[in-house]
Amino acid sequence: MASRPTVSVRSATGEASTSLTLPAVLTAPIRLDVVQQVHKSIAKNKRQAYSVAENAGHQTSAESWGTGRAVARIPRVGGGGTHRSGQAAFGNMCRGGRMFAPTKTWRKWHVKVNQNQRRFAVVSALAASALPSLVLARGHRIEGIEEVPLVVSSGVEEYTKTKEAVTLLKALNAYTDVTKVSNSRKLRAGRGKTRNRRHRQRRGPLIRLHRRLNLLQLAPGGHLGRFVIWTEGAFNLLDEVFGTFDKASAYKKDYYLPTAKISNPDVTRIINSDEVQSVVRPSQGKKQRRVKQNQKKDGSVKTKKPGKAAGETFLTTLLAP
Repeated sequence: MASRPTVSVRSATGEASTSLTLPAVLTAPIRLDVVQQVHKSIAKNKRQAYSVAENAGHQTSAESWGTGRAVARIPRVGGGGTHRSGQAAFGNMCRGGRMFAPTKTWRKWHVKVNQNQRRFAVVSALAASALPSLVLARGHRIEGIEEVPLVVSSGVEEYTKTKEAVTLLKALNAYTDVTKVSNSRKLRAGRGKTRNRRHRQRRGPLIRLHRRLNLLQLAPGGHLGRFVIWTEGAFNLLDEVFGTFDKASAYKKDYYLPTAKISNPDVTRIINSDEVQSVVRPSQGKKQRRVKQNQKKDGSVKTKKPGKAAGETFLTTLLAP
């Protein structure tokens, strides 16, 4: 079996120090549909229950006037001396009434996702983060870095100051992506400004220090290609956490990496290859068939009567000497 490619480990100064074997999880198949479905489902697990008050719209003593008064039978506020008396109440069409089908806190807020699907989504997100084309397509500024995935020495885990992290990112030529994120802070357009979501901001590089990985961070919004900066220790653990195609994971019982349905995804090239074209029959031309028209039932045919010229030709032939 051919050896897998290697990845260089960068020091704090940006120089390549050692090299590591590329983990098998970064070569796994990428399924965008699985990532989007799982992301949409697990993102609902942070929602908080809400509802209107149980007695909302019913905090008044109103009774229907019954029939015979030439007004609707909706309950009306009693009393007098105010404009409120006689006004309709309770109904969802009334001013100050309750809403239709008041919301309840026992709605199904969370969604259960199968464990294997969640793992497949994380694996696909990790594999997409190792492709420079997908990382660039997501909008990350990685033109200056040496390679993707980007691995740094484990010494950066001891950093406690922001200026140390800034120095590291500048040495790795990855600070351009941070600048892009800083400049992307914009005021939100909608009502979210009043709901603790006043600003919008893009996502920058994700630094992974340990083995716990979150799909919501690896593929924000369900979009593949997050720029991930790995530490050497976390990068070495990937084969143990997710296993390989023929070796089970050390952390997930009996879990193997998913295999691709086809080894070559270029279906057009397969179909047009000499091996396939030599055994398939040639394509048939499209046969234009005349539509049969029933002259007794089809109205468009019945309206087509012989013209005057046809009648004259018949008479000329009949009376010919």
